[in-house]
Amino acid sequence: MSNKAYIILQNRDGSLQFVEMPASHAYQLSALNLRLHKELDKLTADNVPELPKAVAECAALELLDENASPVNGLAYINELEKSFSSIRESSYPLVSLLTEIRALQAQLEQWYEEEEELSI
Repeated sequence: MSNKAYIILQNRDGSLQFVEMPASHAYQLSALNLRLHKELDKLTADNVPELPKAVAECAALELLDENASPVNGLAYINELEKSFSSIRESSYPLVSLLTEIRALQAQLEQWYEEEEELSI
């Protein structure tokens, strides 16, 4: 059984992104994405990033398009944190959302470190 799972994200233009996550953390990314979408409208800053919407979560992914490839979960969450930390706002929703993003980021960093140690 694979220890990876995939979150399929749909961009506003309809294109898809595939994020490869540890299976134990995939649900957290899906839930975080749904929460971020729920709170985005509450942000008043002019530089709120566009956020793809989670449309599916799966245990296996076979891409038929040779130009498509999954994004590493930690790389994705690092970019997400970077884009949300650049928002020029200090109100409750943003602080709360950044806390959630950073919590998942720390968990993923620890997971990847442990995986690296196990492979040595």
